[in-house]
Amino acid sequence: MAAHRHGLRGCPFCRTSFRIDNESERAMIRERVDKGDAAAINHLAGRNFYGTFGFTKDVPRAIELWTEAAELGSIRAHHMLGVAYYNGDGVQEDKPRGICHWQQAAMEGHVQSRQFLGIAQSYNGNYELALQHWMISAKMGCEDSLNHIKKMFMEERATKAHYAEALRGFGDAVEEMKSHQREEAKRLGL
Repeated sequence: MAAHRHGLRGCPFCRTSFRIDNESERAMIRERVDKGDAAAINHLAGRNFYGTFGFTKDVPRAIELWTEAAELGSIRAHHMLGVAYYNGDGVQEDKPRGICHWQQAAMEGHVQSRQFLGIAQSYNGNYELALQHWMISAKMGCEDSLNHIKKMFMEERATKAHYAEALRGFGDAVEEMKSHQREEAKRLGL
């Protein structure tokens, strides 16, 4: 937002235009990957997994890259590995391994991983643990988790106090995330 206000366009870090060809983008990503940048490695993994922006779809390579990025501390890579292993997307389905990756990401504050842990526990019939995961993620601003808690309350698997606490926590999180800059960025389509 600050870069936009000052008339700067493109990447706020390197000042390169976003409108570059696929080959230039690959070169930029490769440069950051070669320097061991976990975010760039995670980004490259996503490009390989989905086969987008001139990259050939190569799921085994994506898993390899996400594993490297996760080892370098990328919580997003842990989340994506969790999704891949839990669902068997491009790898042998291994739900415990997927859950382990989600746990790693959730411990580092990844909201969607926390929500997915709740879903996995719910599928296993462990509603108390599912509720705990959803309470945490709802208090971090995850509306889907709040809706899961509401559903549990309607099914009498959660108390009115649980739902009220989650609703307050969700409201507080949403309020904390509000800012004039966010509203202006949304208005400008950034």
